[in-house]
Amino acid sequence: MMKFTKLVVPALSLVLCLFVSPSVAQTEFLPGMAWQEPPVVDPGATYEAPPSDAVVLFDGKDLSAWENGENWPVKDGVAYSGKNYLTSKQTFGDCQLHLEWSAPVPVEGEGQGRGNSGVFLMGRYEVQILDNYENPTYPEGQAGSVYKQTPPMVNAMRKPGEWNTYDIFWTCPRFNASSQLVEPAYVTVVHNGVLLLNHFALRGDTPWHRPPQYVDIGPKGPIALQDHGNPVRFRNIWVRELSPPVGEPREPLLWDHGSDEKKPLRALVE
Repeated sequence: MMKFTKLVVPALSLVLCLFVSPSVAQTEFLPGMAWQEPPVVDPGATYEAPPSDAVVLFDGKDLSAWENGENWPVKDGVAYSGKNYLTSKQTFGDCQLHLEWSAPVPVEGEGQGRGNSGVFLMGRYEVQILDNYENPTYPEGQAGSVYKQTPPMVNAMRKPGEWNTYDIFWTCPRFNASSQLVEPAYVTVVHNGVLLLNHFALRGDTPWHRPPQYVDIGPKGPIALQDHGNPVRFRNIWVRELSPPVGEPREPLLWDHGSDEKKPLRALVE
């Protein structure tokens, strides 16, 4: 039966193609949106390089793009976790965030006391940074988790002292005019090229001491890095603000390339 099917199906497909009407073969479906040409973005010479439309928050030179940057040391192109939170001066809505971080060496502590930091979207929603290389902790508090809400799908940690890469894709929560939640925040996290979270819907902010909750703080917020008393290192931090494709609704059309005539799709069923 399998051998027969392999022979018959390609032959049948060929016969059907031969009997397709030339006019049908030249007819193209045009969907119900007239899209603008997407803007051109130079992706950069390497995977880590900022694309041409990125906002560079740290390029190894200084922390002038951040509040409290004077309290986080910068040495040899690397920023070290210092005193209190590091908060971007610029705010962002829907965005793509890239950052690289390294757990401290020599290794000290265990569990939550080892290489602990965090990156906060809109200053409120934490993706955990923690040295989880052969260092277990509670699942919703390990590296790549949405803190106190969900663990990552896998542990993709590199050894302490080696560099980890986070690529985070963030969709802000939506509120109505009365500041009531309409749509939750969503986050996708890629750690060292490995997908950890896939469009996870957050239940609110990410505190340690109470359940999560949503508060309308407006359409944008800062990026923040946490000081948790461990000298976690950071480099190459950039953000791309995301905008959906632009288009105008229109009636779906059928375009006959033979006659160059465009007809509404409804004409096919009338």
